Amino acid sequence: MERRHFVQKSGLTALSALLGAEIVFGNRLPVGLPLLGLQDPDPFKMFNKDPQMVLLNDKPWNMEAQAHLLDDKITPNKFMFIRNNGKIPENIDVAGWTLSFDGEAARNPKTYTLNDLKTRFPQHTYQLTLECGGNGRSEFDPPAKGNQWTIGAVSCATWTGVRLRDLLEDVGVGSNAVYIGYHAADTHLSGDPTKEPISRGIPIEKALQDETLVAFQMNGKDIPLAHGYPLRLIAGGWPASTSGKWLTGLSIRDRVHDGEKMTGSSYRVPCEPVEPGAKVADEDMCIIESMPVKSLITYPKSGATLSPGNSLSFRGHAWAGELEVSKVEYSIDFGSTWKACALEAPANRLAWQHFSGNANFPKKGYYELWVRATDSRGNAQPMVLPGWNPKGYLNNACHRIAIKIA
Repeated sequence: MERRHFVQKSGLTALSALLGAEIVFGNRLPVGLPLLGLQDPDPFKMFNKDPQMVLLNDKPWNMEAQAHLLDDKITPNKFMFIRNNGKIPENIDVAGWTLSFDGEAARNPKTYTLNDLKTRFPQHTYQLTLECGGNGRSEFDPPAKGNQWTIGAVSCATWTGVRLRDLLEDVGVGSNAVYIGYHAADTHLSGDPTKEPISRGIPIEKALQDETLVAFQMNGKDIPLAHGYPLRLIAGGWPASTSGKWLTGLSIRDRVHDGEKMTGSSYRVPCEPVEPGAKVADEDMCIIESMPVKSLITYPKSGATLSPGNSLSFRGHAWAGELEVSKVEYSIDFGSTWKACALEAPANRLAWQHFSGNANFPKKGYYELWVRATDSRGNAQPMVLPGWNPKGYLNNACHRIAIKIA
């Protein structure tokens, strides 16, 4: 009989360190047999996501929805995109969690516990649209570096928390206040504890809006870990990177915040249009603020087939950053003509709006259904990719789906 070989003691010690626990009966583990606990985790189970979600990166975790998965009027966790820059914090101590205010323009720097936030200040709930600044990056040519988001890095969940404005009034904001910068508990991918993965922020005017929240609930429950548990800043209508997760600190600055991913080319676009592939100096880049008008067809799924004579009922959502959507139109002839969709009012400011329509097709064949939204200032989505930029931000081209009449 062939002799069975087992892992040596030194190897077991190393494996135990990786697992963070003693390997009971480890002396009986055959050499070469991988431990299940060290194999790559299933991110869909780990984050309670639907397996139809699309994983773009695992270092850090980034995943998006497909368009048809976003059909709910209020986005559930299982279909909400994940955009991380560092490692998700572990061993969270909720009882000891605090939020500290400091900075050059903070009159009375203070620290609050979670219980302070939940009991000392009025709570508010809003539906708020969050979209990654790079949503749609995959369409840029020349290609832009970064996660190749298609259409699904957007969500509109219900967020509950306290208004940042109320906290700022309690702390005291100096007349020299310009910006709010956030700090969080996630850690840098390098493992260097002195580096922040991301520390962005918002102008003081945005911080003082009613809908800007320090949130502790999403859709009526504790915020899921991947989305910032136990505390998150929510600044709807702006790039989701301004809505800092795992929030531990807010700095009231007397200047534009200069934290990680606030400088250079991060979350910035050329102040003036440039030709595709151009190199743009940092000083010629402007910070992204309100997101542009955009829409998404969530039903039916692209590739639907209809029998002749049947009309197509379709629906979706539209949003416009700080603004409201004034109209949504659809086209079945590649944008040559447009017809109006029915459009609902937003649940509250900065929530996306729902549209619907019925399209009729003249004969058998292949069609594309295009949808175009226009905001309250008259800005309409472009039919094709808007101006190129080095980082692949702000693609708000019309969404389209394929339809066959057969």
